[in-house]
Order: sequence, then structure tokens, then C-alpha cells
Amino acid sequence: MKKALIIVDYQNDFVTGSLGFPGAAALEEPICRKAEEYQKNGDDIIFTFDTHETDYLSTEEGKNLPVEHCLRGSKSWELYGKIAEYCTASTPCFEKPTFPSLELGNYLRKQGYDLIEIVGIVSNICVLSNAVIAKAALPDAHIVVDASCTAGPDPVLHEKALDVMGGLHIEVTNRG
Repeated sequence: MKKALIIVDYQNDFVTGSLGFPGAAALEEPICRKAEEYQKNGDDIIFTFDTHETDYLSTEEGKNLPVEHCLRGSKSWELYGKIAEYCTASTPCFEKPTFPSLELGNYLRKQGYDLIEIVGIVSNICVLSNAVIAKAALPDAHIVVDASCTAGPDPVLHEKALDVMGGLHIEVTNRG
């Protein structure tokens, strides 16, 4: 069985930076344990990076979320904490200027994974949209979101996002 772990946007700005929120730092250990397990089993680990340029505030997203964040190459754009140890020169990484990554979906389709597990932040935005991309790319793959390894700043929207993903036949594990 070909498996991949996708770690979505676990970057400094979403943990301790301009869009950081309570609970985000607590995800570091469970995500690292999961990455360690995938690495030990020889399975793939994939990262997404929310990536913006200095013109962010003039983009459609910037007009709706007027908080500069994850500017390419800045410290705030980098992976948070120990999770960076799992991102090597050979690790597939996808920089995305908005919530989902079509490039990630195309990559997943070419790889033909049987199981894709998704963790990271923000659950109701980037995790949700990339889970949908994964489902569209590989409709017969088993897509899993580990609720203990994802979060968002709004607990109500977090729970609603988990509900929506479940409704899309994405398995949500370790839920509250």
C-alpha cells in the first residue's frame, strides 16, 4: 500500500506569528510522532507552505484577510519547531499562494497513493481545501484527517470543517 502524510502549513506565522492561535503549538509533538512513524515505515511525507509575496495585501486573499503572513523566505514562512527536521532536500514541498494547491493534486494523482493522511493548520481553510484536492486527485484513495493533529483559531469552524470532510467521505480520526 502506497501511503503519504501531508503536513499542511505548519509554519511559524500560523503557530506563533501574525496568524498564530492558542493550541497551534500543541500540535508539534503529535505531528512529529506521526511524521516519525511515516519515516520509519518508508512512507512519503509531503509539505505545503502558505507562500505570499510583498504584494499580498493587493491580492484577492489579502483584501479578505488583510494580515501579512508567510512572506516567502522570511522566518515567519519557515516550518515551526522540530517538524522542520522531517523536511529534507528530497521531500516534496508545495508552495501555494492560496488555500489549496492544484500542483499538489497533480502530484498526488501521478504518485497514485492508496492512502493519504492530512495534518496541519488551519483546519477549516487550508486543511479542508487540500483534503478536497486530494479527494479530487485520487477519488479511490482512502483520505484521512487526524483531528488530533489539526486545529484552527475558531473551535466552531474547526468542528464544522471536520463535519464537512466526513461528509465528503474523508475519514476523520481521533476526534474529541
